[in-house]
Amino acid sequence: MRTLLAGPICAALLSTSALAATPDPYGGEAAFRSTYKELVETDTTLSEGSCTLAAERMAARLKAAGFADDQLTQFATPEHPKEGGLVAVLPGTSKTEKPILLLAHIDVVEAKRADWTRDPFTLIEEGGYFHARGSYDDKAMASIWVDTMARFRQEGFKPRRTLKLALTCGEETTTAFDGAQYLAQNKRDLIDAAFALNEGGGGMTDGKGLPEGGKLILQSIQVGEKGVQNFRLETRNAGGHASIPVPDNAIYQLAAALVKLRDFDFPTELSDTTRAFFARTGAGRSDAMGKAMVAIAANPADSPAFKAAEAVLNTDRTYHSMLRTTCVATLLDGGHANNALPQRAGANINCRIFPGHPIEEVQALLQKVVADAGVTVTPVPPLRPLAKTPPLDPAIVGPMEKLSAQYFPGVPVVPTMLTAATDGIFLAAAGIPTYGVPGIWRNPDLNGAHGLNEYVEVKALMTGRAYLYALVKAYTK
Repeated sequence: MRTLLAGPICAALLSTSALAATPDPYGGEAAFRSTYKELVETDTTLSEGSCTLAAERMAARLKAAGFADDQLTQFATPEHPKEGGLVAVLPGTSKTEKPILLLAHIDVVEAKRADWTRDPFTLIEEGGYFHARGSYDDKAMASIWVDTMARFRQEGFKPRRTLKLALTCGEETTTAFDGAQYLAQNKRDLIDAAFALNEGGGGMTDGKGLPEGGKLILQSIQVGEKGVQNFRLETRNAGGHASIPVPDNAIYQLAAALVKLRDFDFPTELSDTTRAFFARTGAGRSDAMGKAMVAIAANPADSPAFKAAEAVLNTDRTYHSMLRTTCVATLLDGGHANNALPQRAGANINCRIFPGHPIEEVQALLQKVVADAGVTVTPVPPLRPLAKTPPLDPAIVGPMEKLSAQYFPGVPVVPTMLTAATDGIFLAAAGIPTYGVPGIWRNPDLNGAHGLNEYVEVKALMTGRAYLYALVKAYTK
């Protein structure tokens, strides 16, 4: 087994009996459950956990399934020994077709036992749901990719295209070491692919979450995402004694700038992805919102019909965000003593940038909106790549739609632009188009991802597993 690590990696031991068992009618569900349980119960938080250990355990499972040492590469850096990952390769028969990359992050958001109903790092099945941190985001997909690669190897499947799997750390924390970024910038050949399949898509129900659940109403294909960049707005002042205040106050100056930002909307934009999303989603609705969706997709941006539709869509926070870049204040600091005029005040501005716009352009527009030379606007490291939207390629999107009709009959499939962020932005910057796949469904509360008591419906996970296995095989057979 190859390693890209300065320092030892202890090989995880795993009995091969479960993986070598005769496949059941559902394609080795017991083995999948074992993989899923082990991955979920391996703490991979930045504070206490180890992605490196999780990657070792998944590598051991793939080796037990028949992968050779030279087909498994574990990686980390000396500065971040617990934030490592894994790349696995299943060679294809074609000498000309480029590989396909399966991407998933294995790090999770922090979770305190005292806050949770159940132990966040013990997988519990109860009432038709799995409960644990990472049970949905993103260890559900990571486990499915590991399981798919293991099944292909055990079944003796010879893919036409080479298949690659990358399990990475750091997606959940902006300032952490990011494995996908590291691979894209330093080991590009190791993950080279025609395209990648990632999180960001999936199904949505009409339910509110536990305990109601809900009916599956759509499946989405993520085709593009916004870029994420933080900026710092800052004011400085000579300050002075609080007993003799003056209007020239750093906090007041910053507050005035923030009010201007609050009242500003970035220009409305549509991409091929969002235009298709609004057209298809609106066609399935008969209410005013549905009519507005259809109208904004069908009319020129300078037409009255477009502007009227925009006004309706702006009343929904999600659609408002899909139509433009957004920037919002998220942190504040200022002053140095309770009896002194402030010498400095600052705010963090979190921007979600519509694909195609560089950081410098957004910075300049923020400075223009603030319209005050005494308020500086500075990008906060790390600086992330320009968001690039992949094409709506029928060769990639077509199989997703075809199989969705089989596994989720009667459920519409819509392309979406993610207003949040995934590691796909780093692959796109390296020239690997990345798509978020349909499959596992969630409730509108996002299954508690990033919050308390994260969960996933067992049926959603198992149906998603079957769908994604079939999808990867459709691309490669």
